[in-house]
Amino acid sequence: MPSSVTLVRSSTLSDVAEYAYAATAPADARLIFLAGSCPLDADGTTVGVGDYAAQAAQCVANMRTALGDAGADIEDVISTRVLVASSRQADLVTAWEVVRAAFGDHDAPSTLLGVTVLGYDDQLVEVEAVAAV
Repeated sequence: MPSSVTLVRSSTLSDVAEYAYAATAPADARLIFLAGSCPLDADGTTVGVGDYAAQAAQCVANMRTALGDAGADIEDVISTRVLVASSRQADLVTAWEVVRAAFGDHDAPSTLLGVTVLGYDDQLVEVEAVAAV
């Protein structure tokens, strides 16, 4: 099924960003607001302790599950916010590369943030998303 989301590229803004600068959904689309996906396994244990890439991958896996439960898929995501508990740009980039790869050609608008702490023990990454179907 085709996505309701239309990614908007800017011809006047820098092409350095590896994502669309904006996205739209039709007026009759149903919006899905996901809580932040955390790097937790089915038992609620934080996976990939100390590993930004492993935690980002688990966040994406959990996000895909939540999307599916809401009747959506990753191609329906209209925007994301990636939170990384670090002040080092390299750590943010490590997490971002995993998230970005998961989206493939559907490079929805995204914000990448370094934060001081996240909610679970040993948590380094969290991914929020909004989808439209």
